[in-house]
Amino acid sequence: MKRVDRIVEEYLVISAQTGNRDALARLVKLRGPRLLAHATRLMGNREEARDVLQDAWIDIMRGLPKLADPRAFPAWATRILTRRCAKTIHRNVRTRELKREFSATAERMSYLENEKFADADAVRKALAHLPVSQKAAIALFYLEEMSVAEVSIALDIPIGTVKTRLMHAREKLKTTLTKTGETDGQA
Repeated sequence: MKRVDRIVEEYLVISAQTGNRDALARLVKLRGPRLLAHATRLMGNREEARDVLQDAWIDIMRGLPKLADPRAFPAWATRILTRRCAKTIHRNVRTRELKREFSATAERMSYLENEKFADADAVRKALAHLPVSQKAAIALFYLEEMSVAEVSIALDIPIGTVKTRLMHAREKLKTTLTKTGETDGQA
């Protein structure tokens, strides 16, 4: 997220904390798509992600007055959403495999269609083979542009664990993409 957008978001958080409903609506509009993308990655189903996000917004709105640092809002809200998703996943674990759902989500990641990714299909396939924990860390760090500390808060894990997951994910992606490039080059 651009610095100007972060400043606007901080202002909206402060205004929403004082009871400004218009600021709250704008905050939902600004942060909502990113939270929905995160929930979709975790849930593997956009409709279920929307339901979980609605519940998370209720928790976010209830807790917003207690948020001490408006700059922490993105990671704080993502952590609330992540916990909501985890509760839902645990409740539904007997009906689906989480890994399969994340693989399906990875194939639907439209942001990889951006032209700056010359080989979006290979990247998407490589991401699909990452463990869920590494995929979540990579997505928040690179796609949501969160800092390691923010990813730590959002996923409710120690900073060292985030760094380890990012390191292992990068290694796996590099290995997978290198093998893909070698296979494509031989054809």
